[in-house]
Amino acid sequence: MRALYIGRFQPYHLGHQAVLEKIAKEVEEIVIVIGSAQESHTPENPFTGGERMEMIYAALGESDLRERCIVTPLQDIKRNSVWASHLQSMVPRFDVVYSNNPLVVQLIGEAGIQIRKPPMYQRDLYSGTAIRKLMREKCDWSGLVPASVAAFIMENGGVERLISVSKSDSF
Repeated sequence: MRALYIGRFQPYHLGHQAVLEKIAKEVEEIVIVIGSAQESHTPENPFTGGERMEMIYAALGESDLRERCIVTPLQDIKRNSVWASHLQSMVPRFDVVYSNNPLVVQLIGEAGIQIRKPPMYQRDLYSGTAIRKLMREKCDWSGLVPASVAAFIMENGGVERLISVSKSDSF
């Protein structure tokens, strides 16, 4: 069985890793879909689709999941009524979707695709929003992401970019 796990991964963190490890106990393969892949250089989406793909593959390389996962980007189409068919047409075949996102659950369910809600892993601590906030405030965030992801973000000026794109031009 092949599962699909979708997220924005802004950035990929240890909560995502924990969910993937749980999913991997239930299926043979996982298609990891980078949602909103066209978004970048904003406070909510500072990293490009390609950067997120590199982060995920680097993190998977730290575990035994790399050989069992396919990572693919997916651009938004801004039309929820056809989103599930768009997803199916743009990513490798899958049998079940894992998500806790209410909109994804609704749209996948309406399309008649099997959906499972994975347990959230310390959501208060492992949240892209919280990690980006720590980055902007120049607080320690690196322990919340796999070591390879922290290294990638640091080497590529990710924190500086996030701080820059979060500034306002008003005085």
